[in-house]
Amino acid sequence: MRLRNDPQAYDKLEASQNFIKDPKEFKGKWHEFFKNQNPIYMEIGSGKGRFITTLAQQNPDINYIALEKFPTVLIKLIRKIPEGGLPNLAVISWDAQLLEEIFAPGEIDRIYLNFSDPWPKKRHAKRRLTSLPFLQLYEKVLKDGSIIEFKTDNRGFFDYSLEEFKASHFTLEHATYDLYNSPLLEGNVATEYEEKFHGIGTPINKLVARLHKPTENKEDA
Repeated sequence: MRLRNDPQAYDKLEASQNFIKDPKEFKGKWHEFFKNQNPIYMEIGSGKGRFITTLAQQNPDINYIALEKFPTVLIKLIRKIPEGGLPNLAVISWDAQLLEEIFAPGEIDRIYLNFSDPWPKKRHAKRRLTSLPFLQLYEKVLKDGSIIEFKTDNRGFFDYSLEEFKASHFTLEHATYDLYNSPLLEGNVATEYEEKFHGIGTPINKLVARLHKPTENKEDA
């Protein structure tokens, strides 16, 4: 679906106290931004924001970062933030390919990937957020032992992702082709997209993978 451009998107975002205009200012200082040492969980491709805003409200002792490339989409996310803001949520408009510009090594504790663009054409495979180049990028900003959770309704994309994780330094801990008939459903927060497609009977796939950094890289984290 093509997004309508909103020339006032940034102005609307900047009106929210949760929006970070220049996230590069906080590279290596995100705990200072949140004013605590709580773990930092990030959703890449936050979309309309139900998932990340729900988690932030449910878990005040965890810091959350909503990262979305398109500022127009983020307008819908900030509308879900309660009046007065959420002290444990930072909202960022940023390209996931440039994570190292805004995060220091090992600064993130968990990454969520929910219904990312599957980029179905083979020539676009490297654009997939679960491709090996992206997994290697996440490895740099995640702590050793951190988790990635990935959900998609696209079976082909899920099978591809399983193989990419197996080729990386992430170990698959759980995987299911039918989340809603799986133990992984406990505690699940559905995105708007997920609710729509589960509602029409589309199976939802989910995996959980844990990072095990090679010994030579652990000193850098």
